[in-house]
Amino acid sequence: MNTIFGQLFEVAKEVIQSALPLLIIFLIFQAVRLKLPKSQFIIIMRGFVLTFLGLGLFLLGINIGFVKAGELIGKGLGGLEYNWVLIPVGFLLGLLVTLAEPAVRILNIEVEKVSAGYINRTILLYFLSFGVAIAIALSMIRMLKGISLWYFLLPGYIAILILMWFVKPIFVAVAFDAGGAVTSPMVVTFLMALTVGSSKAIVHSNPLLDAFGMIAMVAVVPVFSILFLGVLYQRKEANNKDNIRREEKEE
Repeated sequence: MNTIFGQLFEVAKEVIQSALPLLIIFLIFQAVRLKLPKSQFIIIMRGFVLTFLGLGLFLLGINIGFVKAGELIGKGLGGLEYNWVLIPVGFLLGLLVTLAEPAVRILNIEVEKVSAGYINRTILLYFLSFGVAIAIALSMIRMLKGISLWYFLLPGYIAILILMWFVKPIFVAVAFDAGGAVTSPMVVTFLMALTVGSSKAIVHSNPLLDAFGMIAMVAVVPVFSILFLGVLYQRKEANNKDNIRREEKEE
């Protein structure tokens, strides 16, 4: 119980440090410029309180459950004789955790709103989730084989820079924003703990390099997957235009 209350205090302190500057800025603008009615002001303050409580409980649950569970699973699988099983397990967990990530869900909803439905949020969610899953699988391969991180990051960024020239600007913006969204609490804490636990069980692996290498991979591969989605959108639009022209000629 003392451990739980100690972690609760630490989480509360972190949430206050994160939310307090935003609250102070809002109060200053409320006093100087906004001057919202009392009813709206109360609603916003209630939202701050609920955000504080929700984020605090969310982070507490991650620290108590996700981190320990991820590390134990990683140690168990990494210590097996056939530890190659980390690759499919990492892929599956990366897929499922990203599907459940709140930040990714919010990003998908907002992108669909901003694009007026042009970018479907369900398609975006699946491309992001599979991107993270592939990143985790590649991280496990790199950890098991002892491959340098540069052999993945350098070609990845080169491919991203090339794809940027063939997609609409909205996909470039969404792709790089998605790279930040997927490195959120659920993905980072659980999957990094999984990687650290696996790395500790593998003789030649360095937990520090492999854990942060996994985060670097997660930040790159989803960006590529969204840009690839943009290329598919471009091809679909080009095909539609060709079909329209063909129909016009036939008429």
